[in-house]
Amino acid sequence: MFSLFKSKPVLKDLIPDDHIDIHSHLLPGIDDGAKNFEDTLRLTAALQGFGVSQLITTPHIIQHVWDNTHEQILSNKVATVLELQHHHISIPFKAAAEYLMDDQFVRLFQSKDLLTLKDNYVLVEMSYINAPIQLYDILFDLQVAGYIPVLAHPERYLFFHNNFNEYVKLKRAGCLFQLNLLSIVGYYGAGITKIAEQLLQKGLYSYVGSDVHHNNHIAAFDQKVQIKDIMPLQEAISNNQFFKFG
Repeated sequence: MFSLFKSKPVLKDLIPDDHIDIHSHLLPGIDDGAKNFEDTLRLTAALQGFGVSQLITTPHIIQHVWDNTHEQILSNKVATVLELQHHHISIPFKAAAEYLMDDQFVRLFQSKDLLTLKDNYVLVEMSYINAPIQLYDILFDLQVAGYIPVLAHPERYLFFHNNFNEYVKLKRAGCLFQLNLLSIVGYYGAGITKIAEQLLQKGLYSYVGSDVHHNNHIAAFDQKVQIKDIMPLQEAISNNQFFKFG
């Protein structure tokens, strides 16, 4: 007897062979991602095995937590690429940053160029505790400075969950949204999966990212997706081709 319901796909099977991942923490010893090069090697090889053909890794810049400078990030990236090549991994590998939107971030984009995903597209995040008091001022000033904000994992900001209109307001304020792929397999909890599904259904996501930090994230790609309609997800995944480089 045939089942009336199609089996939900495994997440890694939805990643196309030419996928560009725009959010990860693969540089060794620089934030809460890869602790050393052995981690970097293992995580990079795993992403490549899923079908990722290019990587834009995005270490945190968070004042008093991860005080990474642009120079430190780029120097680490050069050394990491050379070491990967020594281990026969030559995947195109670029470094940008994931910026916490705070006062330091404002000073940074007003005084020097940011490390962008591509052109003027910059990956930004908020605290998981609360949104910045001056959130919309920061977004406005960032765009006046010539940048397009790509908001990392909006589904993970619990303070927006009971006010879905806030997501619409953010989009109208010029924010593009990046979905964390693990949000749709329930990795961060059922509530976050539910919001991710709603944002997908409303067509509010522009791009996706792995946000891989460690082995548990890699293992979660073997889980089945928990959303009903994968068409909007597949569209967001395909949009990542925009970031192809080299």
